[in-house]
Amino acid sequence: MKILIKAATLVNTSLPEFHLKKVDVAIQNGLICKIEKQITGFEADKTIEIEGLHFSAGWLDSGISIGEPGFESRETLKNGILTAAKSGFTAVVLNTNTDPVPDQQNAIGFIKNATAQSPIHVFPLGTLSKGAKGLDLAELFDMKRQGALAFYDYKHAIENPNLLKIALQYSQSFGGLVYSFPQTNKLTNQGVAHEGIVATQLGLKANPSLSEHLQIQRDLHILRYAGGKLHIPTISTKESVALIKEAKIEGLDVSCSVSIHHLWANEEALINFDTNTKLLPPLRAKEDQIALQKGLLEGAIDFVTTDHNPLDIELKNVVFDHAEAGSLGLEAAFGVLNTIYSTVQAIEILSRGYERYGIERPSLGIGSKASISLFNPLQFYTQSLTDLYSSSKNSLYLGSHLKGRALGSIANNHLTLI
Repeated sequence: MKILIKAATLVNTSLPEFHLKKVDVAIQNGLICKIEKQITGFEADKTIEIEGLHFSAGWLDSGISIGEPGFESRETLKNGILTAAKSGFTAVVLNTNTDPVPDQQNAIGFIKNATAQSPIHVFPLGTLSKGAKGLDLAELFDMKRQGALAFYDYKHAIENPNLLKIALQYSQSFGGLVYSFPQTNKLTNQGVAHEGIVATQLGLKANPSLSEHLQIQRDLHILRYAGGKLHIPTISTKESVALIKEAKIEGLDVSCSVSIHHLWANEEALINFDTNTKLLPPLRAKEDQIALQKGLLEGAIDFVTTDHNPLDIELKNVVFDHAEAGSLGLEAAFGVLNTIYSTVQAIEILSRGYERYGIERPSLGIGSKASISLFNPLQFYTQSLTDLYSSSKNSLYLGSHLKGRALGSIANNHLTLI
């Protein structure tokens, strides 16, 4: 397929001659063949010419959930990946909350085969433990060899410190990356809201910040002892930012991510008991939100995730205490980051994470594989149900005013537009 992008503004600081300038881009057989101020004589099968169109090298989402296999009523692989492509992403990392969970090489092989011809690049995680039960290590080496990027019992804390120690030691032999969800279960005690004035006012059971940063302290001690590579997903407190920043200065091989939800909102969003605001970890205090925004910008937090988690309506249409935690995030991701930060900053943030996972970073050089995110940073809108491409509709951002809309993507020799 031959694609021509016309009069689009390029956002890429590594190409200073074209950065923030309008250019044409010619793509043939999935490769970038020209970037010029104006391209003539190129007979395209598809020409993209949209008012306000901007583009950049492709974005990576380091953690999305798709129901298939097992929870296809929430989302299928086909539609979930299409949603990511429409949301501007060219690569996504799949979480492990399926049924069965991917705890052996055959499960990783199934995902790789099922997504090989997808409109974007799809990278599965494998679970750290068998059945994600936290008892015995899963087939880490075999899953890595089959294509698993890293190992994560999605949203399940590793209660046994020896399991984490063994995982870190064993994975060093093949460069494996180990996830540890930051939560001390006995401190959360099934809390559903941040321990603070809002939870007290609403009469909701509390999940304290201490639960998170105490677990992180433990994990960093184990990493210091065992060595290896550790990733801490979806941190939510100011103390967590400080701990990980100090560990990096010390030289520990640790990274972390933050969800867009915790950048966008805080505990005050729970006031109306909207179950779309029930998340894990819970939305924290305003001061935590500010620390997360600053930590991401400064690099103490390595990268962002949408923490996209489609859920059936019956899991959300219940009282707050009993609702499942989770929200959509893909569709709002660019708008959220472009509202909080400048457009250049938002694109830089969305482009992080490739090196941590050992994924080839997209390039806009001539001859490179086309991996391009398409967006309009100046389009204002209020998210409604018509803005959601996911099968499920449990979005924290419904009714939110966003600046910037993703328009689609080009990747894996596919073009996807909203």
